[in-house]
Amino acid sequence: MALSRELLAKAEDITDQALRHGKLVLPTIARLCLISTFLEDGIRMWVQWSEQREYMDMSWGCGKFLATVFVLVNLVGQLGGCVMVIGRFRVAIACGILFFIVVLQTFAYSILWDLQFLFRNLALIGALLLVLAESRVEGKSLFAGVPSLGDNKPKNYLQLTGRSLLAFMFITLLRFEISFMQASKQFTSDAIVQDIVGSILMVLVTIGYKTKLSALILVCLLGVLNFYHNAWWNIPSYKPLRDFLKYDFFQTLSVIGGLLMIVSLGPGGVSMDEHKKKW
Repeated sequence: MALSRELLAKAEDITDQALRHGKLVLPTIARLCLISTFLEDGIRMWVQWSEQREYMDMSWGCGKFLATVFVLVNLVGQLGGCVMVIGRFRVAIACGILFFIVVLQTFAYSILWDLQFLFRNLALIGALLLVLAESRVEGKSLFAGVPSLGDNKPKNYLQLTGRSLLAFMFITLLRFEISFMQASKQFTSDAIVQDIVGSILMVLVTIGYKTKLSALILVCLLGVLNFYHNAWWNIPSYKPLRDFLKYDFFQTLSVIGGLLMIVSLGPGGVSMDEHKKKW
């Protein structure tokens, strides 16, 4: 027990040292990863303008005009929101625009009835909330020259909600399937260990315990899984699988950006890490 605590403390020290060296670039990297799915989808709306219009018209029978409006809103909203987030210009408005796009696509593409896609969209919303939390400055002191106590409840609750929603992405990656006929194929030791370790880490991130270390390990785990399972660049462009893998790749990359934002920001006031300081 003492050895495990010592190893854990050493791992946290190494993590803190690494973060101190990268504290200037980490928020930017987190933002780039986080907006990647919106950027990719906005570019796709431009490149596949006609196909997207026809798809919406055929799916909903809404006519060419409304289909064009839908594609235009997605294109301008996503690309504009990404530029604003990266430039740190009116971040709250940018997050609101991107949040609206997520909700719009959830209904337009009937994602509401597909739990896997719905959970991933919820994780995206969680990542956006973390960007919004990072943009909020700590409450200023009432008296000049007196430091603030850092009590920023809205920011703390944004961080808590963002951390909690990110867990939905990992749920979609779990391979626990109740199928006795396929048990020998699916319940391999590697998959079970991956699921258990990932689930424990996600719980730790959600409750805010050893948050930075847990989030950083999850970044590494999700990064490896993403590049291994969603290697869309290896699939010929004429195959539909390429688009599905590309979609999964950039959505997962956005959640990785959210986790990096947690590493950069910390867990916030509503967390076990914060309460430990008061013990």
